[in-house]
This record gives sequence, C-alpha cells and structure tokens, in this order.
Amino acid sequence: MTIENNAGRPQKDADEKVSQNEANNNWRKKNKEYTKYLNYRSTARSFIRNLATSDDLDELQNLIDERRETI
Repeated sequence: MTIENNAGRPQKDADEKVSQNEANNNWRKKNKEYTKYLNYRSTARSFIRNLATSDDLDELQNLIDERRETI
C-alpha cells in the first residue's frame, strides 16, 4: 500500500520501509569490507571537494603518485 504525499509521489508505507532497512542492514553485514571502502572513498572525496587547501591537495597528489607506483 502506498500513500500520496504533497508532491504527488507515492511514499512507502511503514512495513516496506522496515523491510528495506532490514535488507540494507543485511547487505552491509555481508559486505563489511566493501562498505568500509565506500565510506572511506566518500569521506576522501568530500574532503577534497569541500575542505582541502592547496597544500592539502599537493600532499594528496604526492600520496596518490606513490600509491600508483605500488599498484
């Protein structure tokens, strides 16, 4: 069962939300390493886009260059 919100888009009812949350949690438990990777990647991108100074970017570029040599 769906409920119309003010924007005219159907909303999930409470049971569907609970089921989806459980499915998401189960996926995260089964994929802990990949979830960790995604979280770190997201944090790094956010830092670079929103907070990094020019000096930070220079240091990160050096670290990236070093990492590329090892993989």
